[in-house]
Amino acid sequence: MNSAQNSGTASHATPAATTADERFERGLALLREIGGQERPAVLDSTADIAPDLGRMTVSFGYGELLANDRLTLKQRQVATVAALAAMGTAAAQLRFHIDGALNVGVTPADVVEVLIHTAGYAGFPAALNGIAVAREAFRDRPGLAYEPTETGERDQRYERGLAKLAEVDGHAGDAVVASLQDIAPDLGRYIIEFAFGDVYSRPGLDLKSRELATVAMCTALGTAAPQLRVHIHGLLNVGGTREEVVEVITQMAGYAGFPAALNGIAAAREVFAERTED
Repeated sequence: MNSAQNSGTASHATPAATTADERFERGLALLREIGGQERPAVLDSTADIAPDLGRMTVSFGYGELLANDRLTLKQRQVATVAALAAMGTAAAQLRFHIDGALNVGVTPADVVEVLIHTAGYAGFPAALNGIAVAREAFRDRPGLAYEPTETGERDQRYERGLAKLAEVDGHAGDAVVASLQDIAPDLGRYIIEFAFGDVYSRPGLDLKSRELATVAMCTALGTAAPQLRVHIHGLLNVGGTREEVVEVITQMAGYAGFPAALNGIAAAREVFAERTED
């Protein structure tokens, strides 16, 4: 990884066309940085049955898909932890990427915030399972400094949530809530009070990171196209760029498959067109 990723400033470099061996070596170097192992376990764990899959994971997953500076490694790990927690089908990989997030400088508190954030998009079982994996990861790191945060904020949830919703989604969020008034007004209230008043308003994880995580989750889940469009708008509203939107969606090809990423890009195209017309 170059100094641009270390500093958190994207240089937007795209690797030049390379040989298979060069892609593998580039992926190996990045995987070592994230995983903290000289020889990544994926190579040995697949060697007896699908060695080509292990090599593809390194060469494509890390040597191509993640091998640019359009997102920092911290941002990439936040997005990956969010997506894997939301999907709920890959506990071993979630553990690897929680460790990877810690290895590249994501704080334990922010890992926990990402997993709490998951509750609003994939439900409490996914968030609770994610927290269980994080607990194991933290326990296996002697001396890791982490103190849980309890905000104590119980009052004025609606007002706090409404203000946060306006900050993130503007009129798009209002429209979602308004559309529920004739059939499920309580659901609209829960969105404001819980998702935005309780979760989004928590300290620690900044709004841009929360929206990166949300776009990753909605893309990976593959069942929330309208909400994905709302949160693509939201990511742009809180300082994300179109390039970052495209990059986090593209990254999901490696974790949720190309159909999910392609559907996400289709949603992004619609949002970009709407914002150009405004």
